[in-house]
Amino acid sequence: MILIIASCKKESNLNVTPKKNSLYSTFLSLADKHTENQTYDSAFYYYNKSKQVCNTNENEKKIYSLLKMASIQQIQGDYFGSETSVTEAIPFFTKTTNPYYKCAVYNNLGINYERLDEYDDAIYNYNKAITFAEIDLQKDILKNNIAVVYQGKDEHKQAEEILYALSQKKSIINDPENQARILDNLGYSYYKNGNPKAIEYINKSIKIREKINDDFGLTTSYMHLAELYSNLNNKLANKYANIAYQKATETNNVDDRLTSLKLIIKNSTGRELKNNTLLYLKVNDSINKSRQKAKNQFAKIKYDSKLDREENLKLKNQKAENALQLEKVKNRNLTLYIIIGLVLGSVFFLYYYLTTKGRREKTAAIYESEIRISKKLHDELANDVYHTIVLAETKDLSTFENKEILLSNLDTIYSGTRNISRQNSTIDTGENFENELKEILSSYNGNETNVIINNSNNINWSKIQAEKKIAIYRVLQELLVNMKKHSRCTFVVIGFEENDKHIKIQYSDNGIGFSEKMNLRNGLKNAENRIQNIKGTLTFESEPNKGLKVKISFPK
Repeated sequence: MILIIASCKKESNLNVTPKKNSLYSTFLSLADKHTENQTYDSAFYYYNKSKQVCNTNENEKKIYSLLKMASIQQIQGDYFGSETSVTEAIPFFTKTTNPYYKCAVYNNLGINYERLDEYDDAIYNYNKAITFAEIDLQKDILKNNIAVVYQGKDEHKQAEEILYALSQKKSIINDPENQARILDNLGYSYYKNGNPKAIEYINKSIKIREKINDDFGLTTSYMHLAELYSNLNNKLANKYANIAYQKATETNNVDDRLTSLKLIIKNSTGRELKNNTLLYLKVNDSINKSRQKAKNQFAKIKYDSKLDREENLKLKNQKAENALQLEKVKNRNLTLYIIIGLVLGSVFFLYYYLTTKGRREKTAAIYESEIRISKKLHDELANDVYHTIVLAETKDLSTFENKEILLSNLDTIYSGTRNISRQNSTIDTGENFENELKEILSSYNGNETNVIINNSNNINWSKIQAEKKIAIYRVLQELLVNMKKHSRCTFVVIGFEENDKHIKIQYSDNGIGFSEKMNLRNGLKNAENRIQNIKGTLTFESEPNKGLKVKISFPK
């Protein structure tokens, strides 16, 4: 009923198929067909539809549909969205829920957290998945996933201990695919720990993978060899990196394609280095655009689905009310019928007006979001990309210094892209809002700036309306973005205070403040508008070279 399939570095979800019935079966069949054809937006749509038609007691069918939705979001790089979808399945767990589903849910969460570099959370969820695993194969692959997380944390001693124990198991030795996976990961940890057996183990893995035609796994093995030889033999390292790139391209593995390109750049010189650098920028830009488009599509499908459910409920209620009214006015005269007709006409006109207004507001919100994201890409990434291209075209990239500058610029572009994606992700206004707010505020900590958060635990966020939470989240985010860009401060303090009627928030830093002639920047102007929209006040206090203070107050 269940099988976990995991590559050397990419851990996939569980395949579990629930019992089918009528409409659910129809939507599921359509979703599976679109998944096979890699039309993921349509597949996501029909998995979502299959979840909606489930009866109240069909919890396992809902869990299955949510798992497939989360898996599609994972494939498309929407790890935050995948986390949201799979977490939605947990409330459907009961004492009788098949353990395979629980194992699959926590395995999926582990993958998402690993991709987001939340390593401790990843290990926690993989261990949670192990408690529900009922066959050794599941447990072994989950342990391999844990070892991969330790590799991500550069804790290769722990990874080596886990992988070595797995490599000695008879069940692994008799399974070529899993044996190759374990040997490759173990060889990589040996390399990181300075063990000369590293090359031997990776080459053993390559022989097995070539025999079973595992091109996906071969990509990782050749990347490991390229990294291993990068400080020993540049020519050989470049050869293996190019093989990895070819394999990643053949299997449409976009993440490994970028990683192998970076290895090629590291071991290239002259014109080849420039061409590879330009190719990396082009591929990275294409992938980011594709993933952002997919995230928007998934969010729109969920949003439209919610609207459909609400509209259907309204129509059902309206139909019941109309039937009752018709029964009451059955024996009344013609004048009363005319009045009822006018009332019904007014109701439908109002419904049409509200629906049209909602669509306009939704379109305007999407347009505003697109403009904001476009501006961020221009302001925060355009210059870095331009300077990197200029460097690649004008500097001698064969020198160690220029090559290091180039690699540093590429890392900066990648980090900036990821930050923009995270800043524009959906805000959880439920019980996790406080943790998400702390996380985004803490993310602005750096080597040069320390962000201190005071007394946020004293606020009862559960009683605050969702639109107010979103406004505060975005305003504090805009203040910190402004701080990063302009303030030159070394510390920031954000304090929270609550009384009977108001929530008060105070931001202060020790930066350069505002000059006498400086007007509010667009981001700060937007912050002022957001607070006014929730009937609050926002005041700025600043003098040149004496920092900035911002006071926010809004009613509960």
